[in-house]
Amino acid sequence: MRAGDEELLPRFEQVDHHIKADGSVLTEADLAIQQRLRDELEKSWPDIAFLGEEMPSAQQAELLTDSERPLWCLDPLDGTSNFAAGLPCFGISLALLAHGEPVMGIIYDPTRRECFRADKGAGAWLNGRRLHSPAPNPLLARTVGMVDFKRLPAGLARRLISDPPYASQRNFGSSALEWAWVAAGRGHIYLHGGQKLWDFAAGSLILGEAGGYSCTLEGEPVFKPGLEPRSVIAASSQALFRSWRDWLTAPPS
Repeated sequence: MRAGDEELLPRFEQVDHHIKADGSVLTEADLAIQQRLRDELEKSWPDIAFLGEEMPSAQQAELLTDSERPLWCLDPLDGTSNFAAGLPCFGISLALLAHGEPVMGIIYDPTRRECFRADKGAGAWLNGRRLHSPAPNPLLARTVGMVDFKRLPAGLARRLISDPPYASQRNFGSSALEWAWVAAGRGHIYLHGGQKLWDFAAGSLILGEAGGYSCTLEGEPVFKPGLEPRSVIAASSQALFRSWRDWLTAPPS
């Protein structure tokens, strides 16, 4: 939280950016917060390796080959395009991976001073308040859906636009915050066509520990310790998850 307050907020609305080879945005804030957290984490836990989004992909891949060594996985600024455009919707996402799975996750939103955290098997919290799956849950037709259309299969995107199963749709441009907000009950269902490891490592754990459910469009667990993009179907409760997944995977009529 201190690193986010000191490295991100002073640069907000005052930072230049450039476009990376994959078309995404990079700012000096991404690099500053990654270096700051890497230095502090290595100083406190020198035996834990470190993987950050802004590291070379070859180095990231090499780090993931050693499944026996614990690994920090950091997205230093999730929502960089928002940050560069002056939109106050971005955050830091940090996960601790051990034995091929996330065992701790933290997502920090510095503009709202909201810190989401989860420990595997021990629950999830927002600023120290325990997060639980909201009850009662609405029917699918009454839900707020967080849907990123950009990376979805074209046929599915068209079906969602022409015949949406939810009551209202949102997309905030920060995958980490969208995971956290579904865990906090601010949205009911979630869909994304392709996230990277640092996008879902902390968020999938936080949602799961809050009582939510997730899988890929292919029905696999979202978390996989690799660099290939993973799709996301998620919901705040088991009943909603089943209804949402069934609608998404049903053959077109």
